[in-house]
Amino acid sequence: MPTYQYACTACGHQLEAVQSFADDPLVECPVCEGRLRKLFSSVGIVFKGSGFYRTDSRSGAAAGEPAKPAESKPAETKTDAKPATPAPAAAPKTESKAATSSAN
Repeated sequence: MPTYQYACTACGHQLEAVQSFADDPLVECPVCEGRLRKLFSSVGIVFKGSGFYRTDSRSGAAAGEPAKPAESKPAETKTDAKPATPAPAAAPKTESKAATSSAN
């Protein structure tokens, strides 16, 4: 569980409290019953070694040098492709004389 540092805004008393992330922050000073505020300090963790930077996992990149972005190539166009021709329109359907005489 994390340790939080608090300071009283009235008397200046400082204290540390081990609290869960789900716990509510402390609001009252145990000495003068004044208002507490959280103190923030630098993080106590340092990453050393390879593998912590985005460029470390890329091949061909020297340490400390950013990787070069990939060069973009223009899209190739096909010049020997045939132009699309529209499909011929379907002929209108006509009724045969036999179909019209039997329907009457």
